[in-house]
Amino acid sequence: MRFGTYHSWMEWLNPLYLEDKANNWTTRNFVKTKSRPEREELITKYKPDLLWSDGEYESPEEYWESTDFLSWLYNDSPVKDTIVVNDRWGNVPNRTTNCKHGGYWNCWDKYNPKVLQTHKWENAMTIDRNAWTFRREAVLEDFLSPKEIMETLVQTVSCGGNLLINAGPTHDGRITPIFEERLKQMGLWLKRNGEAIYGSKPWTHQNDTITPDVWYTQNDGKVYASVVHWPESGRVLLGGLKYSTVASIQLIGAKDSLQFTEDKSGSTEVTFPALNPDTDIQWVYVLRISTK
Repeated sequence: MRFGTYHSWMEWLNPLYLEDKANNWTTRNFVKTKSRPEREELITKYKPDLLWSDGEYESPEEYWESTDFLSWLYNDSPVKDTIVVNDRWGNVPNRTTNCKHGGYWNCWDKYNPKVLQTHKWENAMTIDRNAWTFRREAVLEDFLSPKEIMETLVQTVSCGGNLLINAGPTHDGRITPIFEERLKQMGLWLKRNGEAIYGSKPWTHQNDTITPDVWYTQNDGKVYASVVHWPESGRVLLGGLKYSTVASIQLIGAKDSLQFTEDKSGSTEVTFPALNPDTDIQWVYVLRISTK
């Protein structure tokens, strides 16, 4: 496991930051005396493999001196040969570093393009629909359901992305029961279906060409189709999977191989077993496909 660290350029209520903001970013007292030295100390003392930069969005990269910092990071810092960074280095209207500059891109919060990207990217999202922080007043409906989390996971990975999932802790660092439950549910799903996620790569298709909400990955010679909705008819038509290429299909978590037939377009129609999808196999249903 690699060690990464988060650092925010800004501090909303720091007097030096507020003074620079009032001066329309023509002064850099906060950057020179607080933010930049702190960031260099973080790199020098802890030597992380990844720096997740944030808090840039109110001001341009010239204010943060991002170019100069990155020059130091990649040429003179103790992690110059190993460090990986994201893309949050400065922002003004019509001129942002997001989705443009970085070892990998976060673009914006909850970025989920649902199409294959040419650059490595990450979906940074929250379990709480409305906040990154702990909220005492939050109600159950404010939190993503397990199904919504797994759906976001398979969408992200099928398009070559990494999922960064946030659970907002309390002031003393505790993870409250609703966050704990969601994380355990995610772990349970991954324990069963992890072969479709860990070490996988995007396949020829990301989303199925006929049936919505079917997302593909490939791993170790197998193709995986993650079906978000259990088919009410008991069958699902996979337009992205040609019948002539299929040797066998299994539903991960079920015992026997599934029956499949060819439809008139040459696609593959898969018959699902007689199971209760809410208790036997939950949330998103993964087909393991062996090809000829």
